[in-house]
Amino acid sequence: MQRIYGIDGMHCAACTQKATHALERVPGVTHAEVMLTPPQATVETTEHVPFETLRAAVASAGSYTLREPADGLIPGDSTDPPGSKESLYPLILIVAYLAGAVLLIEVASGHVLAHRAMQNFMAGFFLVFSFFKLLDLRGFADAYQMYDVLAQAVPAWALAYPFAELGLGIAYLLGWSLMLTNVITLVLMLVGAIGVFRSLQQRRAIRCACLGTVLKLPMTTVTLVEDLGMAAMAAVMLFLP
Repeated sequence: MQRIYGIDGMHCAACTQKATHALERVPGVTHAEVMLTPPQATVETTEHVPFETLRAAVASAGSYTLREPADGLIPGDSTDPPGSKESLYPLILIVAYLAGAVLLIEVASGHVLAHRAMQNFMAGFFLVFSFFKLLDLRGFADAYQMYDVLAQAVPAWALAYPFAELGLGIAYLLGWSLMLTNVITLVLMLVGAIGVFRSLQQRRAIRCACLGTVLKLPMTTVTLVEDLGMAAMAAVMLFLP
């Protein structure tokens, strides 16, 4: 049995972890996942667990309040503003635009070069994706810590990551030290893929933070393909002449 509740009073990733651990200690609860964006708790049980029991457990972890809508909370329902329902469409559209722009640049140059096309695509990718993350840096960091293995080990990395992407975008755009840039990209994308893969394996109902918190993207295999695809391009560029 799974139900989704609203939860108030959380401010950071540490809050979500405290609330999660408190819920998982309740007898009958097999799995709990607390999210900051949106503020909600997904609780799986093997038997009926009274709402008051769950609310008391959450309250014991801090100044948090569990809310129970009439029929449970459905992601993208009335708790989210209009137009904020989770969808992969923005991600697909952005990638399509970047790919189209790169193709036009290659056609206009008169010579289609794979190496240059990948370099330009990666420059645009990192610049655009860092932009969306920086629109709400704190919100991104909190969401990113929910699944990224490095951000969980070193919380400051979640705040630094958008700037790392911005730096990579500029490096690709300027063609600066491409070997080093590709190595860094390869490592970062593979590390990111580990966190995404773990979340998918655990079937965690969390949102992908790849476009920050402004656009609501679900965590799916598309996110994993995105990370692995960027890692693959970086690896190919390391060996292209």
